[in-house]
Formats: sequence, structure tokens, C-alpha cells
Amino acid sequence: MAILEADGVGKVYETRGVKTAALDSIDLAIEEGDFAALAGPSGSGKTTLLNLLGALDEPSWGEVRIDGQALAALGPAQLSELRLRKLGFVFQAYNLIPVFSAAENIEFVMELQGVPAGERRKRALELLAQVELEGLGDKRPLEMSGGQQQRVAVARALASQPRVILADEPTANLDSKTAIRLLDLMVDLNRNQGTTFLFSSHDPLVLERAKRRVWLRDGVIDRIEEGSTA
Repeated sequence: MAILEADGVGKVYETRGVKTAALDSIDLAIEEGDFAALAGPSGSGKTTLLNLLGALDEPSWGEVRIDGQALAALGPAQLSELRLRKLGFVFQAYNLIPVFSAAENIEFVMELQGVPAGERRKRALELLAQVELEGLGDKRPLEMSGGQQQRVAVARALASQPRVILADEPTANLDSKTAIRLLDLMVDLNRNQGTTFLFSSHDPLVLERAKRRVWLRDGVIDRIEEGSTA
């Protein structure tokens, strides 16, 4: 069953009266339990497509559906609720709240969902252990390495128990050893918990683990490759 769908999707940006086509006529379905990557050179449209599929931006034409629900039919509050309940995000720049501890960053999503404080803390500590950061719950982001911050970001994405996690260049700021550990964690979550992942990346470490690689070039799908070591 498709959890994310793009049907004839296009995106045009306009800057000072100049229009630039970022995507054109994209048809794509991401299945539940997938471990897929949007690949291609810089400017190919992969981050734009990830943002559209994650309800962070609106297409200029075409339809995006999440879990069968057309996003165009939803208002801002409904879109926010959908992102909160069904999607988890891992960003290249981590996007952790600097004044919060690691545990508090993870708890924040659950607080928005109305989860009681005691249950939030218990789950946050469990998630920290799951991403190999047990005992670091009181550390603030600036007291942690880049790899540790990215693992906190993964734990935060998992906190809402989302249907799918979208990750934009999650290894871009990591050394290869740390990147491999992070990706192995994500592969494990996909295999053992069925968590769906969709990446935007040009990192070979990501692409070689993907079950499907969707190659973009100049805003269109160039080809789709199946199969991986994941």
C-alpha cells in the first residue's frame, strides 16, 4: 500500500518575476515499509520533491497524497496535524532546539501530541537507548558531536510513532564511520519495526542501502532502480 504518492506533480518557483521549474510531471508512489532514496545531482529537484511529499510545500500542479489523503483538500491546521501524527523529519542541519536537552528535544513532539509528562520522559529515554545515546539525555545539542545530534534527531523523528520518516541529506555533515552507524540504525528500524524511510541524498552510503533509488535529473524522474543490501 502506498503511504506517499505524487500524481503528475510539478513545482515552479518565481523570483523577481523569473520563473524556474524545479519539478515537472512527477508520478511516484512510496510503499509502506519502503527504504527509498531520491537521488541525483544538486538542482535535480530531490529536496523539492521530498518537501512536497512531506507536506512542507505545495505543488504548482498535480496532487500529493499521504496515506490516501489528498493534501490539497486540507487546511493549514489539518496539514499540521497530519505532519505531527504521520510524519517524522530528519534534517541535514539537525534542527534541534539548542536550549533543550536531548531528552527534551525528543519529548517536544510528544508534548504537542498531548502525551503525559511521565510517559514522554520514559519513551524519550527508551529512544535515546535505541539510538545508542543512553545516559546522554541531559546533554544539550552543543555539548554533543554532530553524529550524536543527528541520532537525537532520528530519535525525535521516531517519538511521534510516524508512518514514514523523511530524511534530507542526513549524512551530509557526518564522517563516514558515523554515517555508517546512523544508516545501520535506520536499516535496523526498517527491518525490525517496519518503519518507512524516504531519503533525499547523493551519498553513496545511503544509496547502496536503499531498496529503491529514484534518480532525478532536471526536475523529472530519469530512472528507478530496485534492490539493495538493506
